Amino acid sequence: MTERRLHPRIRHEPDPDHPGWWTWDLSDQQDRYNATIGKLLVRSEGEGRARCRMFPDIAHSNLGNIVHGGAILTFVDMAMFAGGYMAGAALGPSVTLDLSAHFLSGAKLGVPLDSESVASWSGTLRKLNRA
Repeated sequence: MTERRLHPRIRHEPDPDHPGWWTWDLSDQQDRYNATIGKLLVRSEGEGRARCRMFPDIAHSNLGNIVHGGAILTFVDMAMFAGGYMAGAALGPSVTLDLSAHFLSGAKLGVPLDSESVASWSGTLRKLNRA
């Protein structure tokens, strides 16, 4: 049987401001690192496909006034799990062991940033054994 449970603290429900999109955030712990990304939305785009979206603002910027690369990598890391869930992947306790990216251009503040299946990224995930 495929495991499809989310961590109980992940708030995953339809977003009233963005029809067709679902929330993906922590419902009760805004002091966790996950909260640094701000609002994160996910949606299914057909069998085995999903899209994730963040809304970069000044808190995600570097001194060049574009989205900081670290913020983008945080988004990519979270999108691997959120997007994977929406695409139908089995989830369980997991950790990202390796993640690399090649930036093609800067991302603008105030413009939604999406992860798409055509994005070029590489990562290694390890599913943890349950205690």
